[in-house]
Amino acid sequence: MDSVLQTINEHKIISIIRADADADLQQVVDSLYAGGIRILEITMNTPGALDAIKTVKQRYPDILVGAGTVLDSETVRLAILAGASFLLAPTLNEAAIITANRYNVPIIPGVLTPTEVVRASELGAKVVKIFPVSTLGPTYIKDLKGPLAQIEMIPVGGVTADTVIDFLEAGSFALGVGSPIVDKNLVKQKNFAEIQRRAEEMVKIVSAYKR
Repeated sequence: MDSVLQTINEHKIISIIRADADADLQQVVDSLYAGGIRILEITMNTPGALDAIKTVKQRYPDILVGAGTVLDSETVRLAILAGASFLLAPTLNEAAIITANRYNVPIIPGVLTPTEVVRASELGAKVVKIFPVSTLGPTYIKDLKGPLAQIEMIPVGGVTADTVIDFLEAGSFALGVGSPIVDKNLVKQKNFAEIQRRAEEMVKIVSAYKR
């Protein structure tokens, strides 16, 4: 569990993928890989999500693949059996956290308020997902980290190339990035070159920050 979280912390960027077709998803993954992304979240509301997790792990052994939108303990188990290395949720579900911890697979529950952050930590979550943070911005992460510095946080929503540094400076453990890299319109247009360009841009920003 700790090694997975360490890898996420090192790479910083979790690229969130939603796609309507298997072929599109594979091309998206290929584009992200070419752009330097090594941490992926395939949401469970993506058609064929479980098979996609298996396929990506086989095709790219050096990519860390997680399952997103994990809402309950049953989905936790299915995602783990499919090979998910970590799990993310938009909500705080006690049973889901207990099940993930039983299998020793990191789960990152979605929380927003200080009370939810602490509750998730008490239930055994080592890292929490601050969601949705788009209207609150990096300052909110900084405000939370003030009294809760011991709890690692990953903001999701509102993380763009323009805000990456601000979120990292605020103390974020890593960043969940959806449409600013994998925009659904780009996928529909088959503009995978632009997805690769956006991935490269984000990776470059993070790499420069870490130096």
